[in-house]
Amino acid sequence: MGWNNSVSEFILLGLTQDPAGKKALFVVFLLIYIGTMVGNLLVVGTVIGSPSLDSPMYFFLAYLSLIDTMYSTTILPKLLIDLLCDKKTISFTACLIQLFVEHLFGGVEIFLLVFMAYDRYVAICKPLHYLTIMNKWVCINLVVVSWAGAFAHALLQVLSVYKLPFCGPNVIDHFACDMYPLLGLACTDTYFLGLTVVGNNGAISVVVFILLLISYGIILNSLNIHSLEGRRKALFTCSSHIMVVVLFFVPCIFMYVRPVSNFPIDKFITVFYTVFTPILNPLIYTLRNLEIKKSMEKLWGQVFTSDRVRISSCYS
Repeated sequence: MGWNNSVSEFILLGLTQDPAGKKALFVVFLLIYIGTMVGNLLVVGTVIGSPSLDSPMYFFLAYLSLIDTMYSTTILPKLLIDLLCDKKTISFTACLIQLFVEHLFGGVEIFLLVFMAYDRYVAICKPLHYLTIMNKWVCINLVVVSWAGAFAHALLQVLSVYKLPFCGPNVIDHFACDMYPLLGLACTDTYFLGLTVVGNNGAISVVVFILLLISYGIILNSLNIHSLEGRRKALFTCSSHIMVVVLFFVPCIFMYVRPVSNFPIDKFITVFYTVFTPILNPLIYTLRNLEIKKSMEKLWGQVFTSDRVRISSCYS
C-alpha cells in the first residue's frame, strides 16, 4: 500500500451493469481471447518452425505476436472474471501490478514497431548490407533495449501512482487500472502529475507515431528503384506495418494527449487497443503476407499429416 493511503482495494464498475449485456460481452471477449492466443501463437510457431522465415523481419513479427499474447493476458482474464461477478474489486497492490504490466508490454510493443520500421528501411533502402546490419546479435540487442526502455517507462507510471494519497472514494469507472482513472481518485491535486503523464505517454506516442509515418513514407518513396515484383512485395509488407501502427497509436494518442480527465468513451477506446488490436495484428500480417501463408500451410499441414499417420498406425 502506498504512502498515506487508506484505500486497500478499488471497485471496478466495468463496461456495463446490465446482466444480459455482461453475459453477451463475456462470450464475445472469451472468443476474442481464444482467437488472440491461437492466432498469435500460430504465427510464433510458424516462424520458429519454418526455415524459410529465418530473417530479422519475421523474428520481430514473431516477437510482436508473443508480446500481443502477453499484453492481451494483462487485461482480458480479469475482465472475463469480472463480467461474471456482481462486485468487481481489485486490491491496491494488484492494481499497481496490472498498471505496471500493461505499460510494460505496451512499451515493448512501441519499441518493436520502431525497430520493425528500421528493419524495413534497411531491407529496402540498403538491401546489399541488410544481413550485415541486421545480424542476429543486433536483433537480440534491440529486443533487450525494448525491454529496458519499457521497464523504465512502466516503473515511472507505478511510482507516480504509488506516492499518491488515496483516502476514498475507491470506485473506478473503468474495467482496468490505468493512469487517468487512478489520478482522478487521488486525495490531492494531480494537475502537474497529469502534465508529466501527457509528456511521457502522450508526447512519446505522438512523436513516435509521426516518425514512423515519416520513415515509412521515405521507404515507400524509395521503391521506384526496385523491380515491379520488389515494389509489390515491399508495398504489401509496409502497408501491413502501417495499418498496425495506426491501430495501436491512434487510440493511445486519444487517451493520453490531453489533461487529466475521464470520458465514458475511454473504456471503449481502451477495449479497442487492449482487446481488438492484439487479435487484428496476426490477421493483418498473415492475410497480407503470402510467404507466411505458404509457410503456415506447409508447416501445419505436415504436423497434422504426421499426427494422422501416427494415430492410424496405433490402430493398425
